[in-house]
Amino acid sequence: MRKLLVSFIEVVEVALVTVGTVFLVRTFLVQPFLVSGSSMVPTFQNGDYLLVDELTYRFRAPERGEVAVFRYPNNETTYFIKRIIGLPGERITIKDGQIRIFNSANKDGFLLKEEYLGEGARTLGDDDVTLKEDEYFVLGDNRQYSFDSRNWGVLKAREIVGLARIRLWPLNEARAFSAPQY
Repeated sequence: MRKLLVSFIEVVEVALVTVGTVFLVRTFLVQPFLVSGSSMVPTFQNGDYLLVDELTYRFRAPERGEVAVFRYPNNETTYFIKRIIGLPGERITIKDGQIRIFNSANKDGFLLKEEYLGEGARTLGDDDVTLKEDEYFVLGDNRQYSFDSRNWGVLKAREIVGLARIRLWPLNEARAFSAPQY
């Protein structure tokens, strides 16, 4: 009987350590995310299963080109995934299908070259937005069918959950992601 009790206690200990570890990892390090919709095509497809890095943005600010998961500003129970285009303090203009970024290093602005969009993709809209110190401008890669900063405005830094780091599913498309070089 004593052996049975010792074995039972060991099983409970292993279960508690496992549950505690999973809780800590999911809460502070990595969160699973299922892509729903086509706003990030061609980068991500509907049904892609991603791991979101929740740790990186605790140590540094998001960078242009990274794909972030965040709480939708008008309904914080809904999560969106978009690409970071404009950084705090910058001015972003969209005109004639092109994005121009103005910042302290580029007073005359520079055209954003987005090779990840695919052949012939254009950014629709006619916008001129100046970001405050805690704001980002985000766009979906499928610009014609994305509900993003052009529609609902800027994204506050506090709403960002993490960085889309790894696609796990589908298996034949599994890979890690990093920000493009502009």
